[in-house]
Amino acid sequence: MKKREPVKKIDNIIFFPGLEKRLTDKGLENLEKKKYTEAINLLEQAREHDPENDEILIGLVLAYFEASSFKKAKALAKEMLHQGIGDYLQMVDLYLTILIQLHEYQEIVTTVEVLLDEKEIPPEKHDHFLTILQFSRRMAENRHLDLDEPEPEEAPVKKLNLLAVDNPNEQMLLVSNLADKNIRPYLPEIADYLEAEAGHPFLKTILLTLLKEQEIDRELSIKKFGLERKVIPTRLQEIREEPRMNEVKNLLETRLESENPVLFENTREMVERNFFMSYPFELEPHNTLAWAAAFHHLAQDYMGMNSRIDRLSQEYAVTEREIVEAITHIELIEKISYPNI
Repeated sequence: MKKREPVKKIDNIIFFPGLEKRLTDKGLENLEKKKYTEAINLLEQAREHDPENDEILIGLVLAYFEASSFKKAKALAKEMLHQGIGDYLQMVDLYLTILIQLHEYQEIVTTVEVLLDEKEIPPEKHDHFLTILQFSRRMAENRHLDLDEPEPEEAPVKKLNLLAVDNPNEQMLLVSNLADKNIRPYLPEIADYLEAEAGHPFLKTILLTLLKEQEIDRELSIKKFGLERKVIPTRLQEIREEPRMNEVKNLLETRLESENPVLFENTREMVERNFFMSYPFELEPHNTLAWAAAFHHLAQDYMGMNSRIDRLSQEYAVTEREIVEAITHIELIEKISYPNI
């Protein structure tokens, strides 16, 4: 006969066996359904019973993050890193994402420099963390300069001259400087840049994100990859919530994560990079399965693995033509990728 779990008693309150599991399952279910307040409430209760359960803690960090409780997410993620809870590199990635939301660039620099010094970063992740480090250094320097030499309120607004600058590094610096400023005085120039064929897709996405953060509700025209669209920043969906991107990642996760985690991680990063660059456009083909197959093919190809489009066509139940069309768009985006910051 199976031995029953003992009944827990804390502060004279009786907790029945398996309660933390039910709280965890329900909390994660609410997180998946984007009911973040309910998820936080349930996972916090589960944490009281099992304070070192990585499933509970990671779920709670994600729930805090999605609910925009970034300071709580940061504190918990930092605590998990110090205690060695969860996959270390995944926790570092999550921690850095939270710090970006909080604009704590110096903390990002310190964290990544320690990782590099201690050789904690695997070769396939080196470029990813180096890019974050270079960007954060520039952002931290710009913030320091702004604090040291604040402009008087009555000072005239300086022009950005984004379109007059050819160097992507300089353009990136100009855009980075807007992160902590009132963006409204620069709207005419930003509108011209978004509509210009010469504007870099990566910087246009950054600008749209800043406009959304500062609740700009003016209609603007944006051009990317030969497409044009009218948008109102406040009505745009968050990039991380883009349904099609998440559908593609889910399809790839089902097929690759358990079979080849490294391939899946590289593919996932490529998906996020491409959707970030194309935001807020939905490129053709419209078939999500075709995009998943195309990312699968290119990730295998980049890693020197044998990949056949005809086999992927059968596996994903799409035509080879659709896969090739998606591959063409992905390769175009991969060529320009991020500016060299």
